[in-house]
Amino acid sequence: MKITLLTMGRTDVDWVREGLGIYCSRLSHYVRFEICELPEMKNVSALRPEQIKEKEGKLLLSKVRPGDEVILLDEKGRSLRSVDFAARLQEIMSRSARDMVFVVGGAYGFSKEVYDRADGMLSLSPMTFSHQMVRVLFTEQLYRAFTIIRGEPYHNE
Repeated sequence: MKITLLTMGRTDVDWVREGLGIYCSRLSHYVRFEICELPEMKNVSALRPEQIKEKEGKLLLSKVRPGDEVILLDEKGRSLRSVDFAARLQEIMSRSARDMVFVVGGAYGFSKEVYDRADGMLSLSPMTFSHQMVRVLFTEQLYRAFTIIRGEPYHNE
């Protein structure tokens, strides 16, 4: 099983890149994990948000395989406590060997086609974070989930 964080746009903030490096390294002890960064759309200032979402959606879906478990990181998704996210992750891993793809969309969110393809949606918070910050927040939560699953002392509750 492999877990991928699929994102629109490159990580261009140094401290975000550094944080991702820390948690990617830690995750390597638990699961095959990769970040797939798609380039931001160019020359879109004349397009409406719906058109941008459609174009980004096609690009995102081109990186998803039919057998992948696709979970959107979306404000409309379900909010979970860290222990509940760990339990959900463990449940998905135990019932299927499918690769998992967690998706961070562009500034306008996801197209209808991406929502239709998704197997689930997860909200990291009712607050809004930059797409750069979401990468680090999610990767840390994924690492935290694996330590919870393994009963390791990273998470205190």
